[in-house]
Amino acid sequence: MATTSIWDVKDNLKRVLDYISNPEKTKNTNESDYHYNGLGQAISYTTQDCKTEKQLYVSGINCSMATAYQDMMITKKSFQKTDGILAYHAYQSFVPGEVDAETAHQIGIELAQSMWGDRFEVLVSTHLDQEHYHNHFVINSVSFKDGLKYYDNKDNYKKIRKLSDDLCRKYQLSVIENPRKKSMHYAEWQAEKQHRPTWRSAIREDVDYAINKSMTMKQFFQHLEAQGYEVKHGKHIAVRPPTKERFVRLKSLSSDERYTEENIKDRILQNSIIKWESIQEKTQVQAYHYKGDIKKARKLTGFRALYFHYMYKMGILPKNAPNKKRVHFLLKEDLRYMDSITKETTLLCKKKINTLDDLEQYELIAQSRLDNLIKERRCIYNKIRRCRNPDSKAKLQQDVAVLSAEIKSLRKEVVLYESIRHRSVTMKQNLQIVKEQERKEREENERRRRNSRSGRSDVIAGN
Repeated sequence: MATTSIWDVKDNLKRVLDYISNPEKTKNTNESDYHYNGLGQAISYTTQDCKTEKQLYVSGINCSMATAYQDMMITKKSFQKTDGILAYHAYQSFVPGEVDAETAHQIGIELAQSMWGDRFEVLVSTHLDQEHYHNHFVINSVSFKDGLKYYDNKDNYKKIRKLSDDLCRKYQLSVIENPRKKSMHYAEWQAEKQHRPTWRSAIREDVDYAINKSMTMKQFFQHLEAQGYEVKHGKHIAVRPPTKERFVRLKSLSSDERYTEENIKDRILQNSIIKWESIQEKTQVQAYHYKGDIKKARKLTGFRALYFHYMYKMGILPKNAPNKKRVHFLLKEDLRYMDSITKETTLLCKKKINTLDDLEQYELIAQSRLDNLIKERRCIYNKIRRCRNPDSKAKLQQDVAVLSAEIKSLRKEVVLYESIRHRSVTMKQNLQIVKEQERKEREENERRRRNSRSGRSDVIAGN
């Protein structure tokens, strides 16, 4: 059995050329930003030695493996189509243990030849670094035959899936004869595999919360709107999360039909089959004990206060909170960037940065130190080129290694300062939106409580 996926490749070619020249040095480890989005990046990624056993399982269709990038660019330039979508990156994954490397690669070659071989240059790579062997295809977006562009539409994707299934049958591999589940985007599949949140998983959590809090569909929509969602009614119910441009159909949130309108109604109906007294909201007073003198506690201000408050609203702090609060959609999305936020928070605390002036001062010091070290390293490089003594040359190279390590650290520090400057603005905006929506939600809950008390009073008076 093999699963398939395909997505477009867009990027600045100068950057990906740099990436090709030194893939290990410029490798981007942030999966949410990487997404195999450069033509050169895609080619470099798919042909990495560590994944393909020294490139034994890399083949070119209508191009050479060694010059695939140049071949594709020649085609684009000859037809004056060097902008827009540069290529397509397709993926074919096999069940662990079901296929060997040679067979997986042969299936990939035959799939590429049948699907694109008559009009497009394709690079086929079989990756062996995971338990499941899988093929990557980088397809030039422009045809060498007529200059027309490849269109990634539903019909073409169905054709890819059919060819993949036919080849699996040919090589006596299992095939899902009646697939029900909708194919998941590769980036989302990667995120869920690594237990990282996605914006779709964030929507599912909010929808589940609204379902659990509702007794009717009207209340369900009210709870979604209270969380900042815009609801669109029609043939299919769709929602638009805060800050997002597009609506998402609820039924598309899961492949098991859990979020169809009918199933949502059934789940809400289950909420109404509870006893009257259990729906009365009871406020429980919880006591917490603080060790130490709170009057003498030093309060955080400025950037540090902003970051710690933001992580508190994200549910990250305190680490062992007795009751985890619900996290707003805007903040839930930032859970994907917790590594970066943690590094920025650590720097703010280490340098005791509170104000923008503090930030700019430390950034200026780091940048100045970085510039001086780069100049110093350049001078040593010149000495190495002129040096004829092996011992002196080895000593100079050691000095370069020490300087390079410090330069690398300072570059990361400068990037963090810039990131703090931009992220702090976004944090303030998000917190303001969350604060306003929490206020509306409190007002709505208070209105419901008043109506509930009023209804019970009418029932008692009638009796």
